[in-house]
Amino acid sequence: MPRPVCITYDSTCDLTPQLLERFQIRTIPLTIQSGERVFPDDGQYTSAELYAEYRRNGTLPKTAAVSPEDFKAFFAPILAEGYDIVHIDISSELSCTCQNAVLAAQELAERGQIHVVDSRQLSTGGGLLALRGAKLRDGGMAAADIAAELRRLTPHSDTSFVLDTLEYMWKGGRCSGVAALGANMLKLKPCLEMREGKLVVCKKYRGSMDKVYRQYIAERLAGKAVVADHAFITHSGEVPEETLSQLTALVRELAPFEEVFVTQAGCTVSSHCGPGTLGVLFLRPPEQ
Repeated sequence: MPRPVCITYDSTCDLTPQLLERFQIRTIPLTIQSGERVFPDDGQYTSAELYAEYRRNGTLPKTAAVSPEDFKAFFAPILAEGYDIVHIDISSELSCTCQNAVLAAQELAERGQIHVVDSRQLSTGGGLLALRGAKLRDGGMAAADIAAELRRLTPHSDTSFVLDTLEYMWKGGRCSGVAALGANMLKLKPCLEMREGKLVVCKKYRGSMDKVYRQYIAERLAGKAVVADHAFITHSGEVPEETLSQLTALVRELAPFEEVFVTQAGCTVSSHCGPGTLGVLFLRPPEQ
């Protein structure tokens, strides 16, 4: 009999506490530093506070990866409970968190199996892999086989977001001031998607965000086969509840998802993309 499996992830998976409990997934937070204050990215410091501070003083918090020592402290008790671990992380192209998890796993190798999976994704694009891992775990699959299957699926998570502004990307050093100014002056709304583990601009929209959201969702789902169990609408805050309800209905109309979860990104993601960012995220069948 294989040992029982625990699925773990860093906090950038942006799964709600309810989903973490339902699918029995454990998380370890990245770190947020705002001025002299340091918080785990676990909801203590909210996106609303982040935006308010930025509008007040023009500075964004810094984010820090999980250290190897913190990973060891996280993994060790789970191994002691008798579990093998399948741990998933934010794309290694965006953070050194995954590399640090690998270092910790190597140091704990004598205590049990820890299989680290580089999601090559961001936010709930990786969260989808965690949900799939939980399903495979519940079906009795061993940890090594779950990790291998998740690595096979990483290119098939359709992860993208449309941004209301490039200001936060510019402040965070992820785009030039000229690009941000030009986009804002032309009222362009860039769409970013994950390709080979990196965020790249794939399209630019123009118009009101309500119109842009609907056009973006229709285009992301048009003509695509989907894995029908779950989809996410993930946003960074300051998107009206009525808009989220309408967009959820639109996603259900366009694709046969059994469940559409609405989640809000944590501060690690929100600090880079700014308010009003929204994505529809789902898995594509590997054959497509």
